[in-house]
Amino acid sequence: MGADLANNHDFLQIIEDLGLGDKLDKYPSELSGGEQQRVSIARALAKKPEILFLDEPTGALDEETGRKILDYIWKLKEKLGFTLIMVTHNQNIADMGRTIIRVNSGKITQVVTNDQPQTAYEVGW
Repeated sequence: MGADLANNHDFLQIIEDLGLGDKLDKYPSELSGGEQQRVSIARALAKKPEILFLDEPTGALDEETGRKILDYIWKLKEKLGFTLIMVTHNQNIADMGRTIIRVNSGKITQVVTNDQPQTAYEVGW
């Protein structure tokens, strides 16, 4: 089921917050990979999920933009109370999580409870 996002105020605010306000009239092929990635994140957030799944959410982003996006998502998560499940190959970014599940060759190798999750601006990149 697709989301009706065209007239969704929350979506427009999220797009603005993610730095894409000037891209609303662009086709996907006219956006950079990082911009397309941020549009995908905005669409997911605008649906107000109970669980948000992110697969390498900063993969196409430069460090500064990546930190801003992760910080924004974490703040929204705290405000709205949704659960966040993120897949990343970046161990530093994984340190933002409260529970870190390490997988190798399709098998769980370690589950760690992180009592002191770091912020997007504290993690190494």
